[in-house]
Amino acid sequence: MKTPGPSRSLYQPLAEINVTPLVDVMLVLLIVFMITAPMLAAGMRVDLPQARSAQPVDPKEPVIITVQKNGKLFLGRDEIAPGQVAEALRSKLGADRDRAIHLRGDRDVAYGEVVTVMDQLAASGFVKVALIANARMQQDAAAPVRAASPN
Repeated sequence: MKTPGPSRSLYQPLAEINVTPLVDVMLVLLIVFMITAPMLAAGMRVDLPQARSAQPVDPKEPVIITVQKNGKLFLGRDEIAPGQVAEALRSKLGADRDRAIHLRGDRDVAYGEVVTVMDQLAASGFVKVALIANARMQQDAAAPVRAASPN
């Protein structure tokens, strides 16, 4: 009789991981998420009820303050004195301090003049101030920036 040595049976344990089922499951999950994600982002359709007394909210137009290169200040189309920006704005808006204020300055105006107007507005409690600029054309954006000569 032969003595059995190390186990030589037909059913030996396999120490490898089969990756194919894992990849199959991951691909199915990927497809499911690709299909359902746009549906979740779009939101739900809701048939809203009608109300007779509801009025649409009127967005308030911003107040525009302009600083010209010669130093003149304008509130809308009306010229104002340089030190009277806050008073003119208060008389135009009344108690409405939440209205947006757009500050436009000419390209050639001194930066300090624009900051002075902003400082007057901030000191008077008008804090929603935005600086307005024109969008550059594509050809201007492609042009190289030149440093100013020290002359």
